[in-house]
Amino acid sequence: MATRRGPRFKECRHLGVNTCGHPKAMKRAGDPAFRKTHKTSEYGLQLIEKQKVKAYYGILEKQLRRYYALAQKSSGKTGEVLIVSLECRLDNLVYRIGFANSIRMARQMVSHRHISVDGKIINIPSYTVKVGQVIALVEKVQKNEQFRNCFLSQNKRPLDYLEVDEEKFSAKLATLPQRDKIPVEINDQLVVEYYSK
Repeated sequence: MATRRGPRFKECRHLGVNTCGHPKAMKRAGDPAFRKTHKTSEYGLQLIEKQKVKAYYGILEKQLRRYYALAQKSSGKTGEVLIVSLECRLDNLVYRIGFANSIRMARQMVSHRHISVDGKIINIPSYTVKVGQVIALVEKVQKNEQFRNCFLSQNKRPLDYLEVDEEKFSAKLATLPQRDKIPVEINDQLVVEYYSK
């Protein structure tokens, strides 16, 4: 299974946004060595927005093209549909709920069978979670100190579309995420323009 293994902080500085969610990711972003000295072209801006999507959701080019093709066939704005569908990936929601402190850790938790959906263990990171489904930490790993700390304190993300139950170490996708409520700094239109060429 192919995964993104490049340096995260360097990628964040290049893209200009903290895509990995680490508090120290943008610490050196203001240093003179990382300041851009030339104007970015229109194509360059589109490319950066597309790279942001891949960085935020930890996916590769082939996966993103597949999501874009599906978004094109759906009703509604292609860019918004694309981001909403990526937001409903199981590995991303595990990260948003707070079981993991990064998208990479969330993906690993799913692959290692630590996450269940409606009581059934799912080990496919790209699994699409539907509205009303409950994502939970498998009982045997609920005592894991790292997972507990992430969920109960370190990684709180109060999002409108998630209903968190701290006692049961679970959360429900209450509603389909609205684009303006999704915490990613992406210009959807530029992504659509990039792929529509």
